[in-house]
Amino acid sequence: MSYELSYWSTSPLPTIFAVCGAYIALMMLIMCLFMYSKQRKNAYIYMAAAFFFIMTYEGLNIHSAWSGKSVFSPESDVLRFIQPFSFVLLNVSIVMLYRRVKTMHYWLPLLSAALLMLPLILPSFLPYTLAWQSIYFDGFQLVALYLAYTKVTPRIGQPIKYALGLAVYAISAILQSIHSYSGSLSPALQGLALALPVLFYSIVFFILFRRIVELMQSIYRSAITDGLTGLYNRRHFMKYLDHYASQELKISAIFCDIDNFKKLNDTQGHARADEVLKQVAAIMEEELDGIGITGRYGGEELVALVVDRKVKPAQVAENIRARVASESIVTISIGYSILRKGVRGDELMKQADKAMYHSKTTGKNKVSDYRSLKTSSTESTESAG
Repeated sequence: MSYELSYWSTSPLPTIFAVCGAYIALMMLIMCLFMYSKQRKNAYIYMAAAFFFIMTYEGLNIHSAWSGKSVFSPESDVLRFIQPFSFVLLNVSIVMLYRRVKTMHYWLPLLSAALLMLPLILPSFLPYTLAWQSIYFDGFQLVALYLAYTKVTPRIGQPIKYALGLAVYAISAILQSIHSYSGSLSPALQGLALALPVLFYSIVFFILFRRIVELMQSIYRSAITDGLTGLYNRRHFMKYLDHYASQELKISAIFCDIDNFKKLNDTQGHARADEVLKQVAAIMEEELDGIGITGRYGGEELVALVVDRKVKPAQVAENIRARVASESIVTISIGYSILRKGVRGDELMKQADKAMYHSKTTGKNKVSDYRSLKTSSTESTESAG
């Protein structure tokens, strides 16, 4: 809002608050440009443009506060245009951060700019007087606030916080209108008029910051997890496995394969098979919660890593097998192996895979230990000799 207020003509507060507003806008502008360089999301360009106009607006207010000239008063055409136009851009960009918008929303800023230019380009239709301008711009802001509250707030992830910001903006606009029509405000209201814009910018800043954090977390999670099951993807799971194996910690790898999964796909369809796969993955996550991690190795192959030394991998594997058999329409074959000295992470996984294959080829729906499998193979060889 403008800071050309009579009681504060000699006060440093107009300059202080204008500088704070401009600084917040600058920080958000830099943040948006940085995010656009990383993600190429159009919302950041719209928001950067809004903050650029806000910086211009506050820069003009700083000039007004320093010079004491009336050229940048509330009646200034420049400020009257920039203030509502930046508000429209800001609302469009906030929606774009949360939702995919229709093409018509991209034209909304241009339409707003055209409407805000009407008092200048149609003087015969809309007389170029202060009264007409004040009524017109106040009406535009009222409509913009109404649309922001009814259309934007329900469509974003932080509705309460943004509704609070809109309330702050509305009070600020009311105080500006009172000053425009009456020509004066009490010192207390003038102080409030100076502080509210900075509060509004701060609320928008926290909304933007939180949304960026959410988006970055989502991008990171999508890079390390499987999109269907939510388990770690193979690459990230193996990274964890190699890390633990390199430290020669007492860990165990569990390898699971859903029995007759191809038949399930062929007879009940991919959608049903995906549901079953997610159900099995959820069971594994619950069983490994607090004691290890889970991952999708590929297709219907799910894996787990037990890192708690006090937990027996055989019991974990049996719990998974029993729960899958009783809670789903499928069964699983499981193999596990305990890390031995000198064994690498990929070798440990191959051992668990071999144990799983033994379960698969000897009846399915069972758990096999790689070490016992190896021992029985050795005993068979010695017996034959």
